[in-house]
Amino acid sequence: MEQTMLEIIWQYGYLGIFLFLALGIVGLPLPDEIMMTFVGYLASVGQLNLALTFFSAWAGSMCGISVSYWLGKRLGYPFFNRYGNKVWITRRRLIQARLLFRKYGSWVLFFGYFIPGVRHVTAYIAGISQLSINQFALYAYSGAFTWCTTFIGVGFFVGAKWGKMIEMVHHYGVMLLWMMLAIGTVWIVRHIVSQYSHLFIRK
Repeated sequence: MEQTMLEIIWQYGYLGIFLFLALGIVGLPLPDEIMMTFVGYLASVGQLNLALTFFSAWAGSMCGISVSYWLGKRLGYPFFNRYGNKVWITRRRLIQARLLFRKYGSWVLFFGYFIPGVRHVTAYIAGISQLSINQFALYAYSGAFTWCTTFIGVGFFVGAKWGKMIEMVHHYGVMLLWMMLAIGTVWIVRHIVSQYSHLFIRK
């Protein structure tokens, strides 16, 4: 897995990160979190630029979820209920996402990224439900920012132990996730600001 991701990055660079995240969000069975923690690790050892890595992942996530929203809006629930299995959008996932939307509303677009199997479906349901583009963008894009910050931050700070950290996240759950998010957000923002602060300083 690690070798495959390395080949993608060496061959396509930041475009590879963008496409990997975009296709993963649309629904292809790709290890999104593993890729993000891995590129975070590569940024920590100087193989990638942290700012470009983050923006590539965030842009890819926003692109993928926007495409899913548009497809859901255009094709409707009957299409995915009938043909979804052919593109990894199972009926079970559709039902699960609809129930979450009924319970939590648009917030599902935000926290759904952290639920494997759900993040690939939430945008389709948002489109099917004819959710306004403004409300969709607010929750979906801020959720993508949070999701990318969390896992790239994990990879950046734990370095070569990024794989073990992913196991800890799955084992200990949401509390650890939000702790890492808070720490990761502060450090990534500080790093990016310090790296590009000269652009905003008047000579």
